Amino acid sequence: MNAILSFTAGLTFGLGLIIAGMTNPAKVISFLDIAGNWDPSLALVMGSAIPVSAIAFYIARKRETALLGQRIQLPDTHRLDWRLILGSALFGVGWGLAGICPGPALTLLGYGLWQGVLFVTAMLIGMTVYEITLNKAR
Repeated sequence: MNAILSFTAGLTFGLGLIIAGMTNPAKVISFLDIAGNWDPSLALVMGSAIPVSAIAFYIARKRETALLGQRIQLPDTHRLDWRLILGSALFGVGWGLAGICPGPALTLLGYGLWQGVLFVTAMLIGMTVYEITLNKAR
């Protein structure tokens, strides 16, 4: 039952990304191009996603388990450090250059498009490098 509900949630999320245009790198790049040919339509997507997420996080903070019974694990710190700032900057630069972020990349991968394959491969390499450097720092 958990697998079916998880699949349905993922499918709904992926369809939402497709309908919103988040899987179209050209649309994302035009949204980020505020000094040029700016397309504000994705601002509506973000503007509607933020309140929904805020409500979900508010509810999650008051619970110990998710609806399917798994333990909820939320960050316990609000500290800004160089790793968070650098990672956020790299994410933003990558998003701006490629017009793709992780959720839409997985959707593109599901389409079998080369952009999704390339992005997900680069993302996995980055995650591996992070884990290696994190383990060396310990």
